[in-house]
Amino acid sequence: MHKIAVLVSGSGSNLEAIMDAIDDGKLNCSIEFVVADRSCLAIERAKKRGIRTAVLDRRGFGKELSQRILEVIGKDLDLLVLVGFLSILEGEILKVYKDKIINIHPSLLPKFSGKGMYGLRVHEAVLKAGEKESGCTVHFVDEGVDTGRIILQKRVPVLEEDSPFDLSKRVLEEEHKLIVEAIKKVLEG
Repeated sequence: MHKIAVLVSGSGSNLEAIMDAIDDGKLNCSIEFVVADRSCLAIERAKKRGIRTAVLDRRGFGKELSQRILEVIGKDLDLLVLVGFLSILEGEILKVYKDKIINIHPSLLPKFSGKGMYGLRVHEAVLKAGEKESGCTVHFVDEGVDTGRIILQKRVPVLEEDSPFDLSKRVLEEEHKLIVEAIKKVLEG
């Protein structure tokens, strides 16, 4: 069975989708660790399922955060999954887990990406640009920000009456499906 770690910063709805897919037999893996870069609801969701957790406050660790994460999770996992993880990984962890770190981003990459482009900011930018469609992307993590090779994308229409919040809800529904598909695809080769 494949062993994964999930890195989080927020509510953990994508984490919940992954845990449900494992419980339902849709994913053949176990979550060995859930690591957060701040206190968040996702950690509580993981604790309820009996999964090992660690909160490494990014303000306290700064540039050492990636190294501390590596110390917590070790070097023997099959995949690291970033879902709403707001810190940028750097250094040794990128070498140890080369082509084994994936991230979900709430836009159709390469559009609306890079430093500072996360959460509602992405959806605000999509609406401001007058886009007719948006969506989400799962990609490999590399040294850049949202620059890694794309694994899968899902598209959603942008409706005329959409607020950033409306669009974010529709994209998030697709994220829950896409992250499970992407984990399956990467683990099964």
